[in-house]
Amino acid sequence: MILQLLRSKTFYSIIVVIIMIGALGVIAMDKWIMPWYTNYNQGITVPDVTKMPIAEAEKLLESYGLRHVVLDSRPHEAFPPDYVIDQTPAGALIVKPNRKIYLTTSTTDRPMVTVPEVVNLSLNNAQIQLQNHGLRDGTITYESSRFRNAVLRQSIPAGTVIERGSVVDLIVSDGLGQKQVAIPEIVGLRLQDGQRLLREAGLRIGIIQFRPTFNVQPNMILSFTPADRDTVFEGETINLIVSEQGNVREESEIGGTISDTSAAIRSLRADTLGIDRRQ
Repeated sequence: MILQLLRSKTFYSIIVVIIMIGALGVIAMDKWIMPWYTNYNQGITVPDVTKMPIAEAEKLLESYGLRHVVLDSRPHEAFPPDYVIDQTPAGALIVKPNRKIYLTTSTTDRPMVTVPEVVNLSLNNAQIQLQNHGLRDGTITYESSRFRNAVLRQSIPAGTVIERGSVVDLIVSDGLGQKQVAIPEIVGLRLQDGQRLLREAGLRIGIIQFRPTFNVQPNMILSFTPADRDTVFEGETINLIVSEQGNVREESEIGGTISDTSAAIRSLRADTLGIDRRQ
């Protein structure tokens, strides 16, 4: 049966007809059907409706055969309420007829949002959550805690209703503080070297207080606090007392007080110029 079918001219004729119909269908789709469906070779230049009142913008878009949707409203100092401050697609772009244009309008009322709970989230996830709620992350402060980059606290409690665009500061864990470390020997070192050793030990540098000295080079570490312990928790803060150049007030290089030295200099100048010092 199959052999007879393959030897039949009618079978091959049917195959050829099917191929021809398929080819004609593809050509018709490409040349007529799809261009008609997609408005091929038809385009509309989008008008720029920014800086217009929303009512005028709507009428202008409709006259161009375009649709519109007000996607967002936000306050803008340069425009009164109900003005278009942004649009997508932008003006001068060519789009298909009946394309939808997304508009952002101005408003006097600042939208209010609820602060999300970001404590215990990673820093990256917390920033994403704040952005999704229309807020911005502000100052990021690090404290010693076990889980690195985990948010420990937030400056505005979760559930607080605040203006959209407000800033929320975050306190984040640096992953330190779970083990004791020895305070390195830093007394007598230059400030730069002592700071490096403290950082390598996983400690923080706190307040640096400078103390005038006469027999120690400047920028040498004189002492530190806390000095009553040999070990501290990793991430703890070490305050430093550092030498600086003292002011010589008691004795000058020629053996007298500064006032005596100044008098001697004036006397020497008078002798040199031949001036009577009694005048």
